[in-house]
Amino acid sequence: MTATISPKTPAEQRALAKTQRQNQLVYGGQARWIRTSAALLLLATAVLYLWNLGATGYGNSFYAAAIQSGTKNWTALLFGSLDPGNAITVDKPPASLWIPALSGRIFGFNSWSMLVPEALMGVAAVGFLYLTVKRVSGPAAGLIAGGALALTPVAALMFRFNNPDAMLTLCLVLAAYFTTRAIEKAGWKWLVAAGAIIGLAFLTKMLQGFLIVPGLALAYLWAAPTTLGKRILHLLGAAAGIVAVAGSYLLLFTLTPTSIRPYMAGSSNNSFLELTFGYNGLGRITGNEGGGSGGMSGGMPGGGMGGGNSSFGGATGILRMFGNSFGTEVSWLLPAALLLLVAGLWFTRKAIRTSRTRAALLMWGGWLVVTAGIFSFMSGIVHPYYAVALAPAIAAVVGIGATELWRGRAYWPARIVLAVAVAGTSVWGAILLMSDAAWLPWLRIVTVVLGVLAALALLFRVDEIQLKKGGAGQAAGRNLGGRSLSGRSLSGAVIALCLLAGGLSTGAWTLATAATPHSGSIPVSGPASTTSVRGLGGGAMQGGMGGEGAADAEVTALLKSTNTKWSAIVSGATQAASLELASDTSVIALGGWNGSDPYPTLAQFQQMVEDGQIGYFISGGMGGGPGGGAGGGAGGGMGGSSEVASWVAANFTAQTVGNSTVYKLTK
Repeated sequence: MTATISPKTPAEQRALAKTQRQNQLVYGGQARWIRTSAALLLLATAVLYLWNLGATGYGNSFYAAAIQSGTKNWTALLFGSLDPGNAITVDKPPASLWIPALSGRIFGFNSWSMLVPEALMGVAAVGFLYLTVKRVSGPAAGLIAGGALALTPVAALMFRFNNPDAMLTLCLVLAAYFTTRAIEKAGWKWLVAAGAIIGLAFLTKMLQGFLIVPGLALAYLWAAPTTLGKRILHLLGAAAGIVAVAGSYLLLFTLTPTSIRPYMAGSSNNSFLELTFGYNGLGRITGNEGGGSGGMSGGMPGGGMGGGNSSFGGATGILRMFGNSFGTEVSWLLPAALLLLVAGLWFTRKAIRTSRTRAALLMWGGWLVVTAGIFSFMSGIVHPYYAVALAPAIAAVVGIGATELWRGRAYWPARIVLAVAVAGTSVWGAILLMSDAAWLPWLRIVTVVLGVLAALALLFRVDEIQLKKGGAGQAAGRNLGGRSLSGRSLSGAVIALCLLAGGLSTGAWTLATAATPHSGSIPVSGPASTTSVRGLGGGAMQGGMGGEGAADAEVTALLKSTNTKWSAIVSGATQAASLELASDTSVIALGGWNGSDPYPTLAQFQQMVEDGQIGYFISGGMGGGPGGGAGGGAGGGMGGSSEVASWVAANFTAQTVGNSTVYKLTK
């Protein structure tokens, strides 16, 4: 970007040349501080994401049960079955379950073996983001980008949790790294590798993995140093990489007989494709999820849960990412990223077609705009933690934009944009901190003051003033390239002030997030005082809808005593998962996530009972703790599961175990 900022006056030209000489001292070469700083970044990230990780427990019991199943049965591992008996899957593809389950097979299944891989994925994502940005704008930009990602609250939330989003985010960053390598020399092999990784992202969270494709494709099509025909051909190769990875699993799933694999949850006809384009696809955008789950995914029934419900995204619109639901998750640096993106594209408008800086801005900016746009206007199910997919793009744009503008600060428009970005970030951070007015109120004042001071230092070029005062009088041994050591120190102080002003608020919120254990299906970031009131029981450790109901001790003991293929069947996956984890037995989630999937049918269930495969039917509904209360009858459940429940009530005798109504199905 520096080379494309065109100073108009001789004074500006001399100032720019001087700044470029100074920047060579700071950014040129592979100085020792680069490797040391990168190592410290990764070490600090590892400490942040691994510290007190066991306090999270099983996190989301729905995915924890599936991971536990994968440690017991290879078929369950391959297809993402919720239970080791392979009755029904989770309502997502299985890729995010594979690594934690393999870890559990090696080290034994527990909270640490499940969550450590998630945390290490976060460290890897930060590391690859650093490497990607570094290749374009140098190590300083890479460090800023990596640090910004690590200190994004929703990143700390998801990389310390067992939802699929940790692996999804790592896959997206890897795809951007491979694309960046491909753009440098029109390397089609790198581009095919990017496509393969996007295919893996699809197997992690389906169509959400494709949201970065427009940005990556645009950057390569625009900037790769080869002919247009070859660029298009290379992009077709990348598409082939996507199809090879995603299609191979799709083919495996489709060709595997239904008798030896679990039912595909979230679909009405046991179809992976229906889940892809219905419940987990276009339905998320339109609000018409359809499929077997009736518009329910880790949340409440019925799509379109926008409105004022922060657990489901809040009201749709262009400001959604700044609202109560997404704002404190990811928007701390979002205003600065948008400003720097526009400024960067403007300043590079006259650059050669193959400009790597502009290509990077197109890639990360396309990722940011497309993903934020979809999240902002989708009227189906969307949760605040989805915003982790935005975090790498925001961090990269900030790292590239801020560094390039700093290098070109001799040009006054660049200096003004940088000052506005820093000041605006500090003010917006203070506003976001007000979402919990009682939490560290002094921090809001400090961050605004730092932002104002940093902006003034940038506008009045404090480091250059120091140079003019001391440059000529410095001893020859203390003067490098016309720049005094005191001037260099003051430049470092200005940089530190800018970083502190921009990162203090988001860093504090992230530390509070890491210090707060989370559970349930809809976790949210922030201190415990905030997570207890935000979301639908999915913030800090607690039960209730969307949270984790503790399994009844008497019911757990009863299930442990069984020797059937499945110890029990219960309507709703959350209850089934909690019982499965507590009893270490296989429990069928009747009807999938919320009891509305058409599996098992009444005929299938009757055959299972006839064959003596199920020990008990436990009455109760989706989401809450085990059981529907003593004497609650067997009428719980939704959709097809109510038919099964009614048949059980008519043919078996109810008994009360703990707080649950239980029916013994074996003779």
